[in-house]
Amino acid sequence: MKIEFKKVPQTPKELVVDFASVKIEGTFCKISPSLAKINAKLKGDTEIDCCRCGITDTISLDEDLDFLISDGIFKDNDCEDLVIEINNSIIDFDEIIQSELNSIKSDYYICESCSQESNDFEKEF
Repeated sequence: MKIEFKKVPQTPKELVVDFASVKIEGTFCKISPSLAKINAKLKGDTEIDCCRCGITDTISLDEDLDFLISDGIFKDNDCEDLVIEINNSIIDFDEIIQSELNSIKSDYYICESCSQESNDFEKEF
């Protein structure tokens, strides 16, 4: 789902976007002329590779997504929120979900069978 930044409402609007096997549900609204706030949850299932044995496992997601979207370069150095900068004035929620999934997949993950093993090892493939 894509939406032009200028069409983002001032009052919180419901947000439900499906992408692959996950979806985000929550609200979004404009908090200034160049900032929008997203409060949502990332839910669903995704495949992830074990860092030890390389087996593909399916995990369930239930992650909070609270961040800001900036229309252009964000210049507030004191802000502690996660800020996603967009340059073309179009918010692409599919791209945001894909980015969050890639972030989760790049995390260090150990499958259940490897976590039960007590010895440290590395396998070469």
